[in-house]
Amino acid sequence: MRELIDRAARARGKTRTDFILDAVRSEAEQALLDQALLSVDHEVYRKFVERLDEPPAPNARLQETLRSTPPWAER
Repeated sequence: MRELIDRAARARGKTRTDFILDAVRSEAEQALLDQALLSVDHEVYRKFVERLDEPPAPNARLQETLRSTPPWAER
């Protein structure tokens, strides 16, 4: 296992210690974020997701953007 960690650390240009500390920090942040998401009221979260799924309201700027040629298609 140590060789695997050392290889991964070298691939990232880090020491073993720095690599492990970064991995542990990342996991700790994710654990806290996961816990925070669980504490959101179910109904509030449902309404939030519902709003995300709604199509955007038509507006002049959106219509202009949809009619314009994307920059990657211009020559």
